[in-house]
Parts: sequence; structure tokens; C-alpha cells
Amino acid sequence: MAKKVLIVVTNHTEIYKGKSTGIWLSEFAEAYLGFTNKGYVVTVASPLGGRGPIDPGSVDANTPEEFLEVQPYLDNTIQLDGVAAEDFDAIFLPGGHGTMYDLPNNRTLQKLLRDFYEANKIVAAVCHGPAGLVGATLSNGQPLVAGKRVNAFTDREEADTTLDQHLPFLLESKLRDLGAIFVAAPNWSAHYEVDGNLITGQNPQSTLAVTQAVIKQLG
Repeated sequence: MAKKVLIVVTNHTEIYKGKSTGIWLSEFAEAYLGFTNKGYVVTVASPLGGRGPIDPGSVDANTPEEFLEVQPYLDNTIQLDGVAAEDFDAIFLPGGHGTMYDLPNNRTLQKLLRDFYEANKIVAAVCHGPAGLVGATLSNGQPLVAGKRVNAFTDREEADTTLDQHLPFLLESKLRDLGAIFVAAPNWSAHYEVDGNLITGQNPQSTLAVTQAVIKQLG
């Protein structure tokens, strides 16, 4: 039986008027290609369903052709309400600043993450994708990330982007506030953490490592 992976992306398109955001294309593409090349069945979902917007800053003249070729898989995502953890082996949250707006307070996603985690299925996220973990709690009411080694886009990296003052919160700080053991690497270096079935990566440079860690655990 082919393994099944649920990729959850943002629908959010704007940081402030005139500053577009969305999904960071390489983070979606590297994971999508990594999983499908392994023969996994990938389903792409979002809070609202429909189009998953791509951050225009994540596409330029140097974007690999194979990344551009997976863009159509973001055109018609299924709505989160229509998926169940029991149908998948892993859940993966790629980043892009859009995730900071519509994933943290999404109750459906919170329940899905709890269901995956408590069924001992893989919960993976990279860069701003861990924003989706922010609202997730376990059945005992504890934050999913509490006491776990995690990684995500760091406050220092956010300062580099100069978007830090516009965001609803800073991801590293928020995860620390929730009791996570946040392990930061130097800015823009590939880094990921594995704590049981929770796999998290720091930035776009870390997507391949997170994808490979998921594949290693899924077998």
C-alpha cells in the first residue's frame, strides 16, 4: 500500500496593503516532489479549499522548472473540513508568511494535528509551517509542542526579512511561550529537529531535510 501524505497550505494572500504573501513555493514543491517521487499519494488541503496562493517573492528567473510544474496542484486544494487523519500516514505543513494568519486559529487543523499526533502518525512542518502547531493541543489540554524539541523560522531570520513588525506574532517566541524547546541554528542554515513523531525545520533551506526525515520514518 502506498503511503499517504496530507499537505496543508495557507489561503492567506496579504501581509499589509500592497505586500502579497502566501505559500513559499520551494517548500511546497520540494516536499511534494520528494513524496511523490517516493510513490506516496499526496493530497493538498487548505482551510478554505480552492486556490493556495503562491508568495510572489518565492518565484523568480532561477526557480527550477520542476517547481513551476507542481503549481497546478495548488489551484484546487480540498477543504480541511473534508479530511480525516485516519486516511493518511503523515501531515506536512509547508511555510510562507500566509500560514501565520489562517493556520494558528483553525479549529479543524488543530483537531487534525491532535488526531495525527496521538495516533503516533508523523506531524511535520517547515519554516512558517509550524505556525499551524501554535493552536494545537493534546487531549490532556497541553500544547502539542510543550516540552518537545522544535525548530521553525527564527526571530532573527524574521528580523532579516524586515516583516517582523507587520506580523501577528513572532513564531519562535510564540513556540517558546508554549513551552517548546526551541533549537535555533544560524540564520538561513539547513536545520531540523525530530522529537518522536514531530519533525520540524527552520527555513526554506531545511525543506529537503524535513522531507527526507519524513520519508525515513515512513519507510
